[in-house]
Amino acid sequence: MTLTVYGLPNCDTCKKARNWLDRFGVAHTFVDYRADPVPPTTLKAWAQSLGGWEKLINKASTTWRTLLPQRKDPRTDPEWTLLLKEYPALIKRPVVVQGDEVSVGFSDNAFKKRFGT
Repeated sequence: MTLTVYGLPNCDTCKKARNWLDRFGVAHTFVDYRADPVPPTTLKAWAQSLGGWEKLINKASTTWRTLLPQRKDPRTDPEWTLLLKEYPALIKRPVVVQGDEVSVGFSDNAFKKRFGT
């Protein structure tokens, strides 16, 4: 089953995740979601899989903190997808997708558990 890592190429956390996968021989494809934007239907599916839009958004990011207050309260799926289209850096990184399984972020222990190494 294909493993796809979505993120930004200069993101330190994405680099750590990709290096970990390479080190343990886990084949994967990397997608830069700034250069190759993720379709709104996929973003919605990720959010549903993770348990809601709040789980997909990095509210600790500089991008989030600089948003106008009215932009920080999207109420519908189209509002969320528009926000992420405009500001892809708001998506937690990396997003790791394998089949129906979606996760965000990187930690050595979480990857060991997920990939059985």
